[in-house]
Amino acid sequence: MFTGLIEEIGRLKKVFRQGEAMVLTITASKVLEGIALGDSIAVNGVCLTVIAYDQTSFAADVMPETFRRSNLQQLRPGQPLNLERAMQANGRFGGHIVQGHCDGMAEILNRQSEANAVVFTLRASEPESLRYIIPKGSITIDGVSLTVVDTSMDTFQVSIIPHTLAETALQHKSQGDIVNIECDVIGKYVDHLLHYREPAHSKPAGAKRLTADFLADNGFL
Repeated sequence: MFTGLIEEIGRLKKVFRQGEAMVLTITASKVLEGIALGDSIAVNGVCLTVIAYDQTSFAADVMPETFRRSNLQQLRPGQPLNLERAMQANGRFGGHIVQGHCDGMAEILNRQSEANAVVFTLRASEPESLRYIIPKGSITIDGVSLTVVDTSMDTFQVSIIPHTLAETALQHKSQGDIVNIECDVIGKYVDHLLHYREPAHSKPAGAKRLTADFLADNGFL
């Protein structure tokens, strides 16, 4: 699990690709502190497993599912990458619950300054993701924990403060760029439970389905 607070900006050193499978070698420093094989590191918001490392870099596999659902497929050597190690149990929870499991990608439609902030307007590649994106809710953009400013029928906006922009690879993003998005995991689980349909043979006699009305009747809403 991650928090969406980027620890450093790494650089892609090398890509080895076979079809939709890749091995990424990434130059870093801070995330290498105490590193071990099998550790999880979020790369542009994608949870990857360390398969090798040395004093200046680490390597991680990218499987076809991750390749298809993230912007890792577009990476080229030299590109900056947002890096975050898995959260420690005794650490501060400064962002929000981030799994490193991308819901898909989004295109940056506009980047506009507003006083001391920069507002990005984005369009999700999978429209169904918008059901989990709500004003003042949390979202992860390339691994960065951000607050949703507003939404429309097919777009959403995030506002980024100068510190966050300076400390992440989002500073290099502009109109037309593709970023990874991960919606709020709590909203996804609640939505799934409310709409889940159990097979009829698995329900005990008299069992009630979990609905919004049921939650309201029992004091949860």
